[in-house]
Amino acid sequence: MKAVNSANELKMIDDKYRTFYEIFPYSFYDTDGDGIGDLKGICEKLDYINDGNPETDSDLGFTGIWLMPVNTSKTYHKYDVVDYYEIDPEYGSMEDFELLIEEAHKRGIKVIMDFVINHTSSEHEWFKEAESYLKGLDKEAEPDLEKCPYVAYYNFSRTNSTGCTLLSGTNWYYECPFWSEMPDLNLENEAVRAEIEKIAKFYLDKGIDGFRLDAVKEYVSGNDEKNIEILKWFNDYVKSVSPEAYIVGECWLSSSTYAKYYGSGIDSLFDFDFADKSGIIASVAKGTQTASNYVKSQMTLEDSIRSYSESAIDAPFYTNHDMGRSAGYFPGDDARTQVKFAQGLNLLMSGNAFVYYGEEIGMKGTGIDENKRGPMQWGTDEGMCKGPSGMEDIKQKYPDLSVQEKDEGSIYNYVKEAIRLRNTFPALSRGKISIEEDIIALYASDTDKPGEEITDGNVIAYYKKMEDEKDSADDILIVINSGKAAAEIDISMIDNVGMVYSIKGMLSADGGEITLENGILRLPAYGIALLQ
Repeated sequence: MKAVNSANELKMIDDKYRTFYEIFPYSFYDTDGDGIGDLKGICEKLDYINDGNPETDSDLGFTGIWLMPVNTSKTYHKYDVVDYYEIDPEYGSMEDFELLIEEAHKRGIKVIMDFVINHTSSEHEWFKEAESYLKGLDKEAEPDLEKCPYVAYYNFSRTNSTGCTLLSGTNWYYECPFWSEMPDLNLENEAVRAEIEKIAKFYLDKGIDGFRLDAVKEYVSGNDEKNIEILKWFNDYVKSVSPEAYIVGECWLSSSTYAKYYGSGIDSLFDFDFADKSGIIASVAKGTQTASNYVKSQMTLEDSIRSYSESAIDAPFYTNHDMGRSAGYFPGDDARTQVKFAQGLNLLMSGNAFVYYGEEIGMKGTGIDENKRGPMQWGTDEGMCKGPSGMEDIKQKYPDLSVQEKDEGSIYNYVKEAIRLRNTFPALSRGKISIEEDIIALYASDTDKPGEEITDGNVIAYYKKMEDEKDSADDILIVINSGKAAAEIDISMIDNVGMVYSIKGMLSADGGEITLENGILRLPAYGIALLQ
């Protein structure tokens, strides 16, 4: 597998299409001995993520980093921002932040940061000013916004409703659907927007390459049209400052609902249809959905999001910090193979694929949120983090990184090969799908059903074609076998006059051999082949 994949030169393109690594700094790598990960730790491990040298193969090859929140906060997760202009001291300093961006850029890695604008901490100065003012206000009096404009920064009301909390010592309620200590901002307020623009520019000037926007469907809960307008305002402002900035939003809904959010002009939205233990990727790996479903669902999604924005870039992901880790999705004898195959399916998808730290080694973690954000398993005491307070004891199922690096059949090496393919074949992330309908797939001769035609949808061949014809040499044919038995596929039946295919890349989750002889492609169970 590695020999075939390494035979092709990397074809890196400096555009908005990237393969992102999501990092929770708290649990990644600690450099000061307090058991808490820090920005210096991420900087120290940049060569693990991507060393910037195409001649080496010791790095994973990610071309983007999504930094989870790094601003001053009262919690371990830091989604309750106290000061947008400061780095949380647990993570380091603004100088550390600037150095991380600088060093990432040297390696061709772009960095986007979590920008939490739906709410602040109740300890944020804006909220404290509003709280102090309302506590001193006569119960029947209306706020004077000239005296305290910060009251209008939040959603205060004398009427209680779902998702609101009473402000102690007053008869005022404030909106806080996530938590009483995370009051929602009023993003329709022009002064709030001006503050957010100022913060965004501050970080763009620092060299940040874009933003991940948290909870975009909750900006005005239950009102998609207003949320889309807010996203349009933010996107338009950021692009006016930095046209190449990349913005991805979290809209935890099915694509039938979130697709319209692309009408805001935002670059990407996370693709929740394919994620989590019951999503399309895990379902295909488990065998409850087929490879055909996987490909056709992508085609439907692509048509949907492009109907709202021609420049839309899908943001597929498999797991994140709010979901159980994928090693827990597969309990059977084929578990390790299925874990690998699922990672391959995520990294085959068009758009910007995201991988959560630790998924590349099959870390476990489910249940309470703290369990999902556990320490990266480096395999050495050096840099090891303690994990969030309250995290339960988690027995890992697969070896740590130090062991997996030496095992060619490990989850780590499979993921590394999949990322290499994305960096080698531009069509994987940028291509438009078209299905090849005329292939013939038979169970291989070493199965219990040799020669029997496969009609269950577990074998599929499809093209990814570059949209510009001048790039047609980068078009690629992908063949997937999501079944539990080996398959033989008659590639000669594909109607492409004069084309003689050869294998250019492969991913074998179970270690089985992938061959192409006399027009017959042999794929093991959970096998993937890339042909040109």
